Amino acid sequence: MSTAKIHAARAGAAERAVLSRHVRRLWGLPGTALGVARWPVGLAGRAHVRFGYWWQAHLLDCVLDAQLRAPDARRVALAGRLVRGIRLRNLGGWVNDYYDDIAWLGLALQRAEREVGISRPGALATIARRLRGAWTDHAGGGIWWKVDDDFKNVPANGPAAILLARLGEPDRAAATVDWIEEHLRDEGTGLLWDGLHVHPDGTVREVERNLYTYCQGVVLGACVELAGPHDDRAARIVDAVADHLAVDGVLRGHGGGDAGLFGGILARYLAQAALRLRRPQAARAADLVLRSAEAVWGNRTAAAGGPVFGPDWARPARSPAGDAPERDLSVQLGGWMALEAAALLERDGVGRG
Repeated sequence: MSTAKIHAARAGAAERAVLSRHVRRLWGLPGTALGVARWPVGLAGRAHVRFGYWWQAHLLDCVLDAQLRAPDARRVALAGRLVRGIRLRNLGGWVNDYYDDIAWLGLALQRAEREVGISRPGALATIARRLRGAWTDHAGGGIWWKVDDDFKNVPANGPAAILLARLGEPDRAAATVDWIEEHLRDEGTGLLWDGLHVHPDGTVREVERNLYTYCQGVVLGACVELAGPHDDRAARIVDAVADHLAVDGVLRGHGGGDAGLFGGILARYLAQAALRLRRPQAARAADLVLRSAEAVWGNRTAAAGGPVFGPDWARPARSPAGDAPERDLSVQLGGWMALEAAALLERDGVGRG
């Protein structure tokens, strides 16, 4: 095999493994598809008892990544079935009570329209309207994590900022990034904390100072999307991630469940930074993506259908059995995302060396 296409081949293997093991019809309905939360699939999985709304958005995003890597009409059809499956499983609507969830679905739907012509303008309008309405002056601005809560966090504000920028609302997106930078930046590392809790009178009660790869990824993505004066912020985040959230250039893992997606999200937006920043940090971002993708692949194990990835890319993956996080769709999507990010850089001629 030509080394020029090695990352594309690996991403293809990841795609086939995830689709064969995790994607099923929703309740047996024709014209639908949905990701099963855990594999091997039991009765609860076949019934899609556990939905994982935002995991489905990332599954759709990964399918779109694969379509850009290797266009195929069958993949476009699958994307359409996933969109229908998500809406039906969400009981006919597009939104829920979590603003981070709906921002992620908005991003995936916006890409589906742009990349493969699957248009859901009503859904995007509903999601954008809901996100705009989540902004309040509590703690100086920002949107809530969920309805009727006291928490404002980066995981909700970051993807909302990316979506608003892509929908032609750069001022709203910039204001969101400015709020994050003012309230949730760790001056010592340059990284972004998780979020903050707010008293009813709008004052800050407590700051959650956890440092997740997820948070860095979404703010990096927003800064890259906004470009211009935000390039300096993007460059700072790349450096901070390399210095504090990677080991030998490999992004740190945070476990299974929702955390299984965190590293993949950061890899996705590091790849965008590598392609769009024009400074030394572009090369550093590319190196993080490519080293992480090498670790994802090098530490894989095997099961029916193909490779299995672990929640910590620097360690060998385990068999997807019992309570192992390797069973989680999120963990497998995270690995797939990293491999697609590396394949994207490969197509653009970006590499280490």
